[in-house]
Amino acid sequence: MTLLQALLYFTREAALNLVRGWKVSLLAIFTIAVSLFLTGVFLIVGTNLETLVEEWRGESKIVIYLEPGMDEVGERIADQLGPQPWAREIEQIAPSVAAERFRRAFPSLADLLEGWGDEPLPASLEITVDWQRVTGDQLQQDLDRIREDPAVTMVDDDRDWLRQLETAVLLLRGLTMVVGGVLLVTAIFTISSVIRLTAYLYEDEIAVMRLVGATEFFIRGPFYLEGLLQGLAGGAVAVSLLATGYGAMRARVATALGDLLTRDFLDLPQLVGLVALGGLAGLVGAVASLRREALGQTAEERAGWVAP
Repeated sequence: MTLLQALLYFTREAALNLVRGWKVSLLAIFTIAVSLFLTGVFLIVGTNLETLVEEWRGESKIVIYLEPGMDEVGERIADQLGPQPWAREIEQIAPSVAAERFRRAFPSLADLLEGWGDEPLPASLEITVDWQRVTGDQLQQDLDRIREDPAVTMVDDDRDWLRQLETAVLLLRGLTMVVGGVLLVTAIFTISSVIRLTAYLYEDEIAVMRLVGATEFFIRGPFYLEGLLQGLAGGAVAVSLLATGYGAMRARVATALGDLLTRDFLDLPQLVGLVALGGLAGLVGAVASLRREALGQTAEERAGWVAP
């Protein structure tokens, strides 16, 4: 028998096993589908959050707030920071411009700025940072020196909350690995139990195959392929659920959380990887379930005694 004929035989027998034991097969497929679906959700959230962090990093600025009446100090600080390679752009914001920005950004709070004798908001400097040209501690040293200036009330550095977001991304990655690993182990255990049960149901047929000289590979091959098919089916179901859920949330959910979940979907390599991971889990479960099984042996043979 050629390899192609053996593969066709394995496929036919595995398909028959899936049809005959469709209830337990559905349980295995459902278990691995849920595992990969949850893993995919974590991947989508983590990928989108990482993308947002990178975009926010590119748009982040350092804002230096000045004491009232110290507008001219802004020019001096701008002249000091202008030659620094990390300072891509420096913009001086007058109090009137700051107030106008506040009214546009928070129209419901615009009344808070009314009734003041002077401009309620201070002058400031907005510095756009070229993060690719930030080397060593130069940026931090420059900011520390500026904070010591008596004309400076506060230096708002976006790096503080960006670090917090980056920490959240790392935690989410770790959580994805832990949760995905635990769920996949559960799925492998389920598939392993299903394959072992199927092997016991065909024990008599396997015994006949042994009598006619069938090899271990020929006997176990259909069960291995059955586990592989269950895993691939679970992966395909998980990808379908992810795509359906993504489309539904993108069409109906208009919240910050919804935007985070639906900003970008998984790319093709990631989707293929999820399906392949399901197939690998199914194959591992099948191999593990039959690794120590003496398929097709009688009770006397399993006990180590053969009648003369």
